[in-house]
Amino acid sequence: MKTIAIKRIYENASESDGYRILVDRLWPRGISKQRAELDEWNKDIAPSTGLRKWFGHKAERFDEFAKLYTEELITKKDDLNKIRIMMKKKPVTLLYSAKDPQLNQAIILRNILIKITVCILTHQHQKLLND
Repeated sequence: MKTIAIKRIYENASESDGYRILVDRLWPRGISKQRAELDEWNKDIAPSTGLRKWFGHKAERFDEFAKLYTEELITKKDDLNKIRIMMKKKPVTLLYSAKDPQLNQAIILRNILIKITVCILTHQHQKLLND
């Protein structure tokens, strides 16, 4: 597995970013598509509009937001798998526009992708041991 990083879309792109995916439902203000240097804009994996509006980037709501967003992600198996497959080929950077680097959906998405990968690897390892 290659690395999976998170980065604010307003930071300059770098070669080490690998495959760059914007994981916001709305296009970030003040940034051109050229400057964003995206490989993909996946609006579908972003939090739903209702959840995004409810959260409002309020710190006191982050734990509940994380729980609800995780529940939404469970229904996005194809999107998660697509990113996971890309992670096997090259580094992946999840891009977000939120101001707070500690309270955003990219953190939750990265953690879910890591957990899925660990579960799959653990299952494969167990299968090898049992064969």
